Amino acid sequence: MGEIIQEEKGGGKKRAKKHVPHIDMTPMVDLMCLLITFFMLTSALSRPKVMEINLPEKLKDPNQKAPVIAASRTMNLILGPDNKIFWYQGTVKPEDYNNLPPATVLDFSSGPTGIRQILLERNRALFKKIDDYKQQVTTGKIVLHPDSVLSEISKLKRVDDTGPIVLIKAYKKSNYGDFVDILDEMSICGIARYTFVPIAFYEERMVEIAAGITATATTPAK
Repeated sequence: MGEIIQEEKGGGKKRAKKHVPHIDMTPMVDLMCLLITFFMLTSALSRPKVMEINLPEKLKDPNQKAPVIAASRTMNLILGPDNKIFWYQGTVKPEDYNNLPPATVLDFSSGPTGIRQILLERNRALFKKIDDYKQQVTTGKIVLHPDSVLSEISKLKRVDDTGPIVLIKAYKKSNYGDFVDILDEMSICGIARYTFVPIAFYEERMVEIAAGITATATTPAK
């Protein structure tokens, strides 16, 4: 802090004597130490927020065949324009380009036309196991560290053989916000197996038919 020393001269009149300003840095040092301590404690207690993405394991042996995915468990979700989701079950072959199956149009609402209802319906068994386990942790029947709880839920997902296998794809007019929202739906519904794959030319045509989009003249790939 700056200070001014006043000296009394003859006649009892006080005059200010000019001195070089002196700044006391002690309070600033104390404040700096408090701020450093505060940020050290808060940064140590905060945990990074990450989004878990389940991806298929890479084949270690190049001669090993990829696992066969049952058509009855396969869900193809295509992120389309106007925040819409187009989905169909099973597989479609390129030679079916002129006789494509219809794609069902859904959205991100929680109603009957929302993707969440479809996911929960097809993942009912695994979702119930996860929900029951969370209830036991909440009521105190199972006491575990939060990291252990996540590990146990991962185990339930790993051994599941009834839930859907979701293949997520993006149409050329989809947006990044839908990408984040569909990841949230995978987590909320407890989907154990999902991955992102490129969209095929015939799937783009399925979206255009379902959305009523006029397709440009293209030649199907052979």
